[in-house]
Amino acid sequence: MNGLMQDQPLLISSLLTHAERHHGEQEIVSRRVEGDLHRQTYRQLAQRSRQLAKAVAALGVTEGQRVATLAWNGHRHMELYYAVSGSGAVLHTLNPRLHPDQVVWIADHAEDQVLCFDLTFLPLVEAIAERVSTIRHFVVMTDRAHMPAASKVPNLLCYEDLLAAQDDAFEWPVFDENRASSLCYTSGTTGHPKGALYSHRSTVLHTWAAALPDSLNCSARDVILPVVPMFHVNAWGLPYIACMVGAKLVFPGPWLDGKSLHELFEGEGVTMSAGVPTVWQGLLAHVESHHLNFSTMRRTVIGGSACPPAMMRAFQERYDVQVLHAWGMTEISPVGTVCTLKPRHESLGADERMAVQAKQGRVVYGVDMKIVGDDGQPLPHDGKAAGELMVRGPWIIRSYLKSEGGDPLAYQDGQGWFPTGDVATIDADGYMQITDRAKDVIKSGGEWIGSIDLENVAMSHPGVAIAACIAARHPKWDERPLLLVVKKPGAELTREDLLKHYEGKIAKWWTPDDVLFVDSIPLGATGKMLKNRLRDQYRDHLMSAA
Repeated sequence: MNGLMQDQPLLISSLLTHAERHHGEQEIVSRRVEGDLHRQTYRQLAQRSRQLAKAVAALGVTEGQRVATLAWNGHRHMELYYAVSGSGAVLHTLNPRLHPDQVVWIADHAEDQVLCFDLTFLPLVEAIAERVSTIRHFVVMTDRAHMPAASKVPNLLCYEDLLAAQDDAFEWPVFDENRASSLCYTSGTTGHPKGALYSHRSTVLHTWAAALPDSLNCSARDVILPVVPMFHVNAWGLPYIACMVGAKLVFPGPWLDGKSLHELFEGEGVTMSAGVPTVWQGLLAHVESHHLNFSTMRRTVIGGSACPPAMMRAFQERYDVQVLHAWGMTEISPVGTVCTLKPRHESLGADERMAVQAKQGRVVYGVDMKIVGDDGQPLPHDGKAAGELMVRGPWIIRSYLKSEGGDPLAYQDGQGWFPTGDVATIDADGYMQITDRAKDVIKSGGEWIGSIDLENVAMSHPGVAIAACIAARHPKWDERPLLLVVKKPGAELTREDLLKHYEGKIAKWWTPDDVLFVDSIPLGATGKMLKNRLRDQYRDHLMSAA
């Protein structure tokens, strides 16, 4: 016997309709590449998105076809989020930090029809325009006054001209909620990037879950500034969450330095932000060096890679900004876990609470999680056993676009578990902690050493700006930890100082065999350390030293 409830499809356009009707006067503030600080309301966002939906159709884009973007966080990018997906086409956010060869490969693999881009990326577009095979129209996301006087790309279209040619008399179509809505590619550190194709249903469900109090805890009382780019897993869902709850949005554009971010935080009354640790390093350095504070900022979501405990302490103890440690992947839309504390944790001492917060947290409703050993069998949730992390849920992919890279579920037990490639522990309270990527784990004499733990200890030293730990070949133990460190400016730090810093903090046999001081650590397109490059360069260092 079925229930007698209405059958309303979960569509992305419904988020915008809700925002227009119930939060129409709420602001969206954008620092634009043209140099100005632009303001509009949700009502204007909805109107312009309807105009844009008609403009995209006028370019010949039909149901299911892909419209690509190369753009920073801003109101025009958000208009594309809703206009493209809401009209039944698929929004494809290209990552401009990738190599041009990869951008060309991804655009062709996705069969993009239209490319909309910020002025910043004109040189990149000029470099790829003759090489892409399916893009028919190139749209500059600006007004007529700022259009390039000349370009190697013929017949450039002006975004504002396209909107001006349309009115907003447009009804969002109603269709199956399982229809594709948006497309994001993995960063492709090994092999070709792979496409995660989200549906309207998966996106709306993810939005609901990510906004919950024990998740990102978003409401109409918030002012949200997504530092995480809109080309990186849809800015972790924040452009959708903001419409659902009616929060004010502040977009930073390309200015992600500490000074620019702090000015926006203070000027716009930002209460919540989200980004990767490398961005927060720059912000904290600016605030500390200029003896500043945060007037309204009360929490930040840190993900993308493990947040060093020293960074958490700086935010929470010096500046009264709560850190929400989170974990996810492109394949998970991306929110999988958030480290919010349970009531019993409030009575713990500061160090014990920090030990919990250092974990990536517990699953949000909708995500199921387990860890398995080399034999594929589940491991206990005791906080000690480490195994490959497996997840499943309604916003987790079942396969990649065009089966690129094969079926990730093919070797599983038929129950739909997605292998994340992360090595993790899960404790009795359900808190998960990433100990390494499966490809980054250090296997010393048959025993595992977690590189993330060693990096966190190094990062707690006041003279360390950033640290990476890799497996280096060893004549006796097969692999041993090698630490690569970038010093803070002016820091007096020796190899012996840093190795001594490990005493009493880890098992003695985990201590790195050597420390190398380097000028920089290579970062990928999403701000993660490229350990594969470091391994290629330094994997034989200990063999040479021996």
